[in-house]
Amino acid sequence: MEMHQLRYFAAVVDEGSFTAAANRLHVSQSGVSTQVAKLERELGQQLLDRAGRRVQLTPAGEAVLPLAKNALATLDAIRHTAAEFADAVRGRVRLGMIMGCSIPPFLDTVADLGRTHPGIELSLHEGHSELLQSQVLAGSLDLALIGYAGEVAPGLEVSVVVDDPIAAVVPVGHPLDRAELKLSDLRGEKILCLSPGTGLRAAYDRSCAQLGLDPRVDIEASSPVALLRLAERGAGVAVLSASSVEGAGLRVVPLADATTHARLGLAARRDQQSPAVRLLRAKLRKALASS
Repeated sequence: MEMHQLRYFAAVVDEGSFTAAANRLHVSQSGVSTQVAKLERELGQQLLDRAGRRVQLTPAGEAVLPLAKNALATLDAIRHTAAEFADAVRGRVRLGMIMGCSIPPFLDTVADLGRTHPGIELSLHEGHSELLQSQVLAGSLDLALIGYAGEVAPGLEVSVVVDDPIAAVVPVGHPLDRAELKLSDLRGEKILCLSPGTGLRAAYDRSCAQLGLDPRVDIEASSPVALLRLAERGAGVAVLSASSVEGAGLRVVPLADATTHARLGLAARRDQQSPAVRLLRAKLRKALASS
């Protein structure tokens, strides 16, 4: 049994005649008829009733047709997969990510890359956003997920994936558990925030500076999750992004006068982006945009 025999058989059924099937397949009508007849002889069953104006399936043909189409679909899938490997993007990508990154779409894409593109050798490095920018510019990293609040270093091309205002995170029932706050309302509170060099900290510092306020921080951490857990325990008011997930007993309160947003973006050098870097960047942009 040959796969082209199954393809001819399925085409005859779809088109209703040997002539129409031959036209679709760009082969002779006699060639289609001969190959389907060979298939029937090999199976020992007549698959098509040729008596009428339109070819009809016999009971045996009705049973064989879905199996034949499944086999053809599997063959097409095999060819497609093999073609992907033949044309696979290959190369090395040194990827950076912000400290304490726990964004599921980002981590899922990184974890899946080895399976979907085995020709790409990926290494992952963690650091503060300012350090990541300098490493991309210096060429020790090819691509990085960074946090930033204003302009990025010259020579970098950044695709924004998150643009979020900052907010206060407080326990439910806290005196600052309101519909919204101003940055001046945080005076007298212990402030929990990310370390310098992060986009969120830059957004907090800049927003305070624009209002002539002291951007004091009492407790610093490299992970937003750590700040949330500290806020849950009453250690202070956490300044995080407005999209922070409210934990049990926590409230995210907008800071109405904080005009500088915290952004996340994928940074790469403008002048040097290999096919592997471009591919991973596109995958990460798609995954993060849909999150």
